[in-house]
This record gives sequence, C-alpha cells and structure tokens, in this order.
Amino acid sequence: MWTWVRVALILCSVFTLVQGSSWNNSQVRKSSQRIRNTKLAYNSIFEPQTTGVTEWTSWFNIDHPGGNGDYERLEAIRFYYRERVCARPVAMEARTTDWVAAADTGEVVHSSLEKGFWCINKEQPYGRICSNYHVRFQCPSVQAYWTDWSAWGPCSTTACNDVGIQVRRRKCMSTQSLPVLLTPTCPGPHTERRECSTPPCQVVCQIVCPGGRPSEDCRYCVCEGQTLQGEVLSVTGVPVSGASVAVSDQPTVIRTHTDAKGLFKIPGMCSGPKTRLLINKEKFAPATVPIFNNSSKSLWIRALLRSSEKPYILKHPEDKVRYEGQRVILCCKATGTPNPDKYYWYHNGTLLDQKIYKYEEDLVLRDLKPEQSGQYYCKANSLTGSIKSTSAFLNVFAKGAPACNVTPESHLIRLPIDCKQPGKESQFYNAGRCPHNKCPGSLDFDLRCRDASGFCCGVKQMEAKEINCGSYILPIKVVSECGCQKCVEPKVLVRGRVVAADNNEPLRFGHIYMGKERVGTTGYQGGFTIQVPSDTQRLVVNFVDPSQKFIDSLKVFIFDRKGGAVYHDVKVMRKQEPVDIDAGETNTIYLGEIKGEDPIGQLVIPPNSFHKNTGETYEGTVKASVTFFDPRNITTAAAAPGDLNFVGDEGDILPLRTYGMFSVDFRDEANQEVLGAGEVQVLLDTEHVKMQEHIPTMKLWSLNPDTGIWEEEGDFQPTQVTTGENGRRKREERTFLIGNMEIRERRLFNLDVPESRRCYVKVRAYMSDKFLPTEQLEGVVINLINLEPKPGYSSNPRAWGRFDSVITGSNGACLPAFCDAQRPDAYTAYVTAIMGGEELEAAPSAPKMNPNIIGVSQPYLDKLDYQRSDHDDLALKKTAFRINLAKPNPNNFDETNGPIYPYQNLIACENAPVDANHFRFFRVEKDKYEYNVVPFEESDLTTWTGDYLSWWPNPQEFRACYIKVKIHGATEVMVRSRNLGGTHPMTRGQLYGIRDIRSTRDLSHPNTSAACLEFKCGGMLFDQGAVDRSLITVIPQGNCRRIGINGLLQEYLTKHPPVLQNNESHAFNMLAPVDPLGHNYGIYTVTDQNPRIAKEIAIGRCFDGTSDGFSREMKSESGVALTFSCPKRTVNRESLFQRLQTNPGQTLAQMARDMRESQEMQVRRGSAQVVAYPSGQQGRTQGRRTGSASRRRTGTRTQPRQ
Repeated sequence: MWTWVRVALILCSVFTLVQGSSWNNSQVRKSSQRIRNTKLAYNSIFEPQTTGVTEWTSWFNIDHPGGNGDYERLEAIRFYYRERVCARPVAMEARTTDWVAAADTGEVVHSSLEKGFWCINKEQPYGRICSNYHVRFQCPSVQAYWTDWSAWGPCSTTACNDVGIQVRRRKCMSTQSLPVLLTPTCPGPHTERRECSTPPCQVVCQIVCPGGRPSEDCRYCVCEGQTLQGEVLSVTGVPVSGASVAVSDQPTVIRTHTDAKGLFKIPGMCSGPKTRLLINKEKFAPATVPIFNNSSKSLWIRALLRSSEKPYILKHPEDKVRYEGQRVILCCKATGTPNPDKYYWYHNGTLLDQKIYKYEEDLVLRDLKPEQSGQYYCKANSLTGSIKSTSAFLNVFAKGAPACNVTPESHLIRLPIDCKQPGKESQFYNAGRCPHNKCPGSLDFDLRCRDASGFCCGVKQMEAKEINCGSYILPIKVVSECGCQKCVEPKVLVRGRVVAADNNEPLRFGHIYMGKERVGTTGYQGGFTIQVPSDTQRLVVNFVDPSQKFIDSLKVFIFDRKGGAVYHDVKVMRKQEPVDIDAGETNTIYLGEIKGEDPIGQLVIPPNSFHKNTGETYEGTVKASVTFFDPRNITTAAAAPGDLNFVGDEGDILPLRTYGMFSVDFRDEANQEVLGAGEVQVLLDTEHVKMQEHIPTMKLWSLNPDTGIWEEEGDFQPTQVTTGENGRRKREERTFLIGNMEIRERRLFNLDVPESRRCYVKVRAYMSDKFLPTEQLEGVVINLINLEPKPGYSSNPRAWGRFDSVITGSNGACLPAFCDAQRPDAYTAYVTAIMGGEELEAAPSAPKMNPNIIGVSQPYLDKLDYQRSDHDDLALKKTAFRINLAKPNPNNFDETNGPIYPYQNLIACENAPVDANHFRFFRVEKDKYEYNVVPFEESDLTTWTGDYLSWWPNPQEFRACYIKVKIHGATEVMVRSRNLGGTHPMTRGQLYGIRDIRSTRDLSHPNTSAACLEFKCGGMLFDQGAVDRSLITVIPQGNCRRIGINGLLQEYLTKHPPVLQNNESHAFNMLAPVDPLGHNYGIYTVTDQNPRIAKEIAIGRCFDGTSDGFSREMKSESGVALTFSCPKRTVNRESLFQRLQTNPGQTLAQMARDMRESQEMQVRRGSAQVVAYPSGQQGRTQGRRTGSASRRRTGTRTQPRQ
C-alpha cells in the first residue's frame, strides 16, 4: 500500500496503470519529482478498477481535531455504525466539514483502507491544528469480492538494462456460504501482468555542475574552496536560531541550520547570478534572498524574516441585485504572511465547484437564474490558516418581476396628544413607507466589485392629506407610490471621546490610525470623529499618545451601516511608571498589583535578553514599564483593547476568555530607544483559574495592531514553582502555567482560553418607560461584560472575562456571551446602553421584580436573578443590570422563548417577536413629542424623502436648532413650537412640524424650570434654490405670560426684517434666524452628519447655557432666550362638579345650550387651523378678556385655534 504525505485520501484497493504501459526508472523519477513539487497527491476520486457496480456510504464524522488530532478510524466507525460499512471497502474519500478536499488543505494526513483516515496536530506546519474531517467509503453492491492482489512476482529477466514481465494474482471470495461445486463469480481477471525493467548497467549522476562537482549522493553541486556565510534576523533585528537554509530550486534539500546567533556557514557552496536561498523557520514567513559575492571565494547573505500571520480579509463581497440573465462579480481579497494562495467560494454554506465556476479571488456568475439568489462568502487559505469573509446577499429577480412593490407598507406614526380623531380611539396614523430593499438598475458596467451607483426601493410619490383632530386639522404627507431610484447614501461616522480609565483625563491631541494610515487627531477634550469608508466591514482604530502618558489603545468599533454617527466612550490605560532593571541579571516583574491580593502572574526575563533594533545585545539599565489589565478590576474592562476574538482553523471568528492582558515597554535608559527581549517567560498562577477546565487550554496570545485579531503566541505547561515571600504569603510550592514568548515588537499580550459555551442575550431599547413596541430605539450601543463570580458568592463577581458591543436595529440587539447549562451563576453579565453619549436606564428590579416591566416571564426570571445596578443601594446609578447567564434548557418550555438563546439559534434571536422575552433599557427624557408633516425616521437615514416640507432638507448634513425657554412657576409645564413656512414661496404658511417638550426643574433655584425646545432652522430647502426663514411660534401650556425676551435676540430680529408682532403675551413669534446664533442669544445651533448627534449636542449645550459645554443638569440662569411666568391658577368660580351638586337641573340645561352653540359655530367657522394646545388650556387664557362668566365660557368654546 502506498503512503502519501500531505494528501487528502481517496484510495482504491488497486492502483492500476494504463494497460500495456510500464514504468521505467525515468518515469519513476518524474513521478517522484512531481510529488515533491506539489506536496499533494490525488485530488480527485479514484474509480475502482472493477467492472461491478459499487456505491458510496454516507459521510462519517466520529472525531474532532481537539487533543492530538482528528482520527476517523474504520474500526471505530464500524463500532458505531455496524451495518453501514462493508467488510472490504474499495475506495475512500475525505473532506473537511466545509467540503474542501483534503488534498487542498495543505495539511499532513494519513489514510489506509484497512485503518481509515487520521490527521495529527503536531505534524502540521506553522502550529496549525488539523481541520475537522469526515469520510465516506465505496463498497461493492455484490456479495462476491476479490482479495487483495498478491505482491508482484520477480521480473522475468535479471540482466541489467533489460525489460521483462511481472505477474501478480488475486482470489475471488464470497461473503455467503456456497455449495461445494459452486464457486463465486467476481468481475475482472484473476491475474495481472506488467512490464518491468532492470537498473541500468552503470548509474551515472546526471547533475551538471559548472565549476564544481556533484555531491556524493548526487543531490547538489559542490564547489571546493567557496564558502557561503549568512545571518538570519527578524525584522526587529533579533537573531533567528534554528532556521533551515536551502537553495530555492531544491527546497527539500536542507543544507544547514542557523545557530543561536542566527549565523550559518555552507562550505563548498556553488552559486550563479540567479541562485537564491530559501530560509524557513516555524512562526515566520519563508524568505527567498539572493547571494552576494564579497570576493572570489567568499559569499554572504543577510535575511530578514517576518513573523507569520494568519490571513485577514481586506475586501469582502458586497450585496448585489440583478435580473435573470444578467451577470455579476463578487470580490474577495485577503492578506497575510505569507499571502493566501487559495480561495474557496460558498453559496448558502455549500462549496462551489472550482472546476465549474473557475474562480480564484473573484467569483463571476453569468446568465443568472433566480435560484442562484442567496448568501455568498469566500474563504482564503494560506500555510498559516484560513479566514472567512462576511456574507453578501445576491438577489436575482425573475424577468418581468417587480423589484419594488409599488404599494407602500403600513407605517404608523404617533399623533400629538391633543389630536383626537372623531370616531377613533387610536393615537396613530398610517403614513406608509417603502421597503428598504435594493433594486437592479441600469449599470454602465456590471462587473465591478462595487456597483458604481446603487438603486433602492424608495418613495416615488407622496400625497397630501389632512387629519381631523376634532378641534383642528393636521396636515400630513403620506406615501402613495413606491419605485426604484438611486439610493440615498448617507455618511457613516464614528465619534466619541477618549479619556483615561482612572480619572477621565482626556487624551489630548492623540494620533488616530486605521491600519498604518493616520486619519485624525483627538481634540483638546479628547473628542474625535471618524468617517467610515463605505466598504468597511470591521473598523479597527488605534489611538496613540505622542506624550507616552497612555499606552497605545486599539479599539474595534461597531457602526451603523444605515448612516449617521455612533458614539463611543473610549477608555485608555495610563502607562505604568517605569522601573530600572539590570539587563545582565534575571528580572521578575509581577502582573497584577491589587491591594490584599496575590499577583495573577509574573514575567521572568533571563540575563542578557535585551537587544537593540540592530540585533546587538543591550547591556546596561533598562527602563521597564509593564501595564497590566487586571480582570479582577472591573473598571479595566472598558479600556481593554481589541474585541477578544481569534480566527479558528476553519476561518471563523471565535471568542476568547481573558485572564489578563499586559503591555510592555522596554527602553534604553540613555536615549530612550525601544528595546526588544527574547525568550521571556510568562508565569500564570493557577489559583486564579477558578474554572479548572480552562487550565489545559490556556494559551498566550498577542494582538495584531493592523487587524485587531488576537494571534496565538504559544502554549502553557504546568510546572511546580517554589515562591518566595512577597509580603503576602510564605514560601511554598505552587503550580504555575509557564509559557515562553519573544517580544519582537510593541504588542499587547493576553492570557486567554478559547471558550465554546456561548449564548446570545436579547436586549431592546425604548423611547420611554412605557416600553411601546412602536417606540423602539435604533442605533443604541449595548455593552455586555462577562463576569466570573467568586465561588459561593454569585452576586459578587470575582473578575471580568470578556466584553462585547452590539448596536440595536429595528428589532433590538443580540449580544454574544458565555453561558453555562450546569451552573446558572457560572457566568454572569453586566449590561449597559449608551446613545449619543447618554446612558439609558435599565428596567427597575426593586422594590419588587415585575416581569411585565423587566420583559422576562417567570420562573426563568428568578433563575437569571435580574438586578439593576441600584438594586441594593438606591443612591447608585440606574444605567446597568446584572444577570446570571444560564443557558436555556431546550426541554423546559419556559426557557425556549428568550431572552437567552443558544449560540446556534442566532437567527431565532434576531427575528424574535417583540412579545418574546427580552431585557429593556429606556431613555430618561419624558413628555417629549415630535411630529413631521413629511415622516422621517432619524434612526434610518435612508428613509429621507426630498420634499419642500421635509424637516431636514439635506440627508448629508443635519442642522438642529434649539431655543431655551425659562419658566417661573411651581410646576413643570409643556412647551410647544409650531413651525410653519415663512419666507419661501413654496412653503409659506404650511406646517413643517410640531415639537413638544416638558420643562426641566433647575435644582439650584426653587420654582424655576427651563425647556430646550427644538424649532425648524432657517436656511435652504432641499432644492437649494432659496432660503426659508421658518415662522416659529413658541407657546407654553396653561396659565403662562411672557415676561422677558433676550435683548440680543430682540435686536437681531429687529435688524433682520420682516419683524413679527408679539402682541399676545401668552406666546412668542419669530422668523427663524439664518445665522448660527449662540448662547448669548439663547439659540443653540449644531450641524452634524447625524440628526440625533446634532440634537444631543445642541441639547447638552442648551442645558449648560454655553456654546461649547455639555450638561444634563438644567441651568436656568444661563443662555435664556425667553422667560414666561406660569403661576398656579386660583379658583374664582365654581367647577362643573360643584355646579352639578348645587344646581343640577340648570347646569345640565346650560350644557345642552352650549353644545348646540358650539356645533353652530363650528359650521360657520369653516376650515380649522392647527392649534397650539387642546381646548381648555390655551382657550381659558384668552377667555379672561370677556366680561361675564357666561361670555367667558362661550369665548372658550368659539375662539379660533392658533
């Protein structure tokens, strides 16, 4: 039986050569050379050499590549599946679970039809582990079978350089007992012959060696007196020992290895102008270098090896839409060290045949059919591993099928609180909307990786309608027809603030990098804004402090693909103060210095380990700074870099659970030059690993600064170590995990274990604590920190182990987390929510847990032990909650409806209905209402519609305007702005929208509150043709009287006519300023690419009363535009209830007369107008001008609404 190395086997019991042919020595050498060059063999299924009918078994996968490797042994398969494998298979096929043929994986594998298939982890190059394989066997369908062929007989000739015949035989057997005279019948011959040849009479080495001679084994040339010397270093100048050296034309012939100093010598080396050397070393990318002549007899090379890196996707395939019969290209590009050499494409999880589709990096599909719709992704392979791209959706419409449904979908908008539709109890109106799907459009060229212009289903036509609110008419524009048009492509932004994790000191003027490109600088207060490129799938940003006060902080940001900005509050770790150590001595640096606690681990640096960038050993004093992210301190979780993920052997992004991270900075005391260190020992105290199953899988990782992915540096081995007295405990024997690493560059390092016990947690965010399904918030950043509790104290977390962030969509968010099915409190989670820098409140858990408020039904809620952060101390903030991450029991019906879902049920979590169990956050702001005549969802900028009455005239730039209104009164009041077209001929007198807000109490001044009220900014409308100064009316609710106007604002309005009269003291009218006035005028204007961010910033400045500050506490004495006095109304007449008690008959008669008069006035009055507030509020204020009580009541009923 032949044995092939690095091959995915499909073997037959017989290898039959072409009939009538023979192999001579030349052919054998050519075959062997071909095998050596490809390092792979037999990529296709071998057809069995019998004429009988055969059939394949199903696929078997009885082992996984953990431990020593993947063993698909035939004996074990027969044990589990006794009747499904025949006694003597004639062929076998092995593929990975991703359907990649084993021959294409580049892995070292073994197989035998008698033993099965196996792959051993330690035999794989670059520290890889085997893929997960499954196998199948080919069996004859008949009961008769041949025995194995006998060995070939001797050649019929013995003379040298002659040709003869060899014979071999086999016997036909039966699996059933047969009569004595009946012999089994097997198809095919009993004997087989082949030509054979004897060796040549004289063996002559065929190697031609100009200027030299062949070596004794005829493998290479030897040139006497010529010596090659060389040096192999890493890119940081560290000598690389143990590297193999070979001539690139003969990569399997190893000439020598480098010594401890990275040097090597090859005597008798022959070289020519094209001679290249191939340098190989595990965990480094192979390097090919030319040879330089120092003299006629001396040759020299210097090779620099780059650390090997797993593949990383640079270009992901993008969503495409096409009609049947068209063509499309899906692009994929990966990088790595070495570069990926193979690409695979998958459609809905099934591998596409490369022979049929003829793809490499890019996949081209022609003459598309509707059944080719679906998810496509690529997988890139290199010698160091694999990586999968994100999925792209290809939608193929049948010919003639509409790509966009012309009929709008139902979309309910909430009406003003005073809008009572006659005959209806609903506070909502169906304004319609178009689905957000893409359309196939007319492209100038259809084979681009990214289509030049996208087409989307959007609003084609709107219809103006009126809503009868009983006492007034409310105009609205509803969607009447949808159609395909060019997509709105809003800017995608990430913004936030970078501050220290310990005291919130801002990172001032820090450098911002994406990869190796600097893209910006933080501001004086640490603020930053990054525009996300349109093709970005994973946003990796590195913040670098030029002053070296903070360590470099790499973050992986989530962002909203629908457009707009997502706010991130970035924490960075302050660099540990350096200590002086002697480079010539053994030095120990402890990891984790928490008062009263033992260190988690330590770094042990042997003597003479430090080196300069030139590779020269450094001798002297080293300034050593080691900053440790201690998981026992929960405040360091927000500052942890990356997203704690690594790439698995199948190319999937998988999670890690950390036991601590550390950043090292070694410098020359004299000139502050950065130093490297080789063979540093990392010791981890196993007493801090409370989950014993984590100890065997603990590894040392480093963070790739370009990709944000953690890469494996090495394993740990348990060792007994005698620890000395360190002020905490006495000298004793303890078990440490010890690993070795080389600090080649300034990277972060991590003590982590891969964790497979994973779940998803469903969280939703709402506009208020009413938790209405129609008021869910999108674009909220939900953060989840995994906690590991102290043994026996489930409510007191011992340490954090992982963090994740997800942004909410239209159906909430699903956050990945570790969970456990055996112990509900084995893992706990701490969850927060942030929107534009504002922390949202979690559903309360005290004084008594209410499942209807929390959103999770009993008894599962008790098992999860939900507690808001103020559960035990009401003085604490209310912006987080903690839960047990108990994996749901599939056999318990109460645990199958969320809020925790098994990891494989992500789709169920993402599509869960709103009435399914989930956790809740809500905005603290209450009594706030916004109405737009042209509906628009600020959480989805693609819903913008170009119309003269659009509140926001430009989808690329959003300008928010606020006016600060001060209220003197014992109670908070509602304030409304009514916004009409002012000076533009297309909108004059037409309503843009309504804004309501309740004033906020000033805690520093009794009987005083203030409101930050939004109004429609003045400026260009969507056609950019003319300016409109919107007509703004500000009206507080109830018994209010204007007592003051900001002098600067009054002066500005006077100097910019037309000037509106303000004869009525209960309201204020103005034409909106075009200029961005500041806090001195009581006007706050902010422009941003995201409407919510613009509004949040403007509100923060308005609360603070400054043009550049931010506050959530109302300061009513600063930056005020208008002042109203709203005293409590004194009762000077009987109420309706009192009159019914004293004189019921007369009162009822008067009520009947009043109702008839009101109906007559309604008819005479004609069309109604938009009111500021409902009857009984504003009307009573105006009614005070009449004389008698009867006339006051009549005036209240008949006064036209403003």
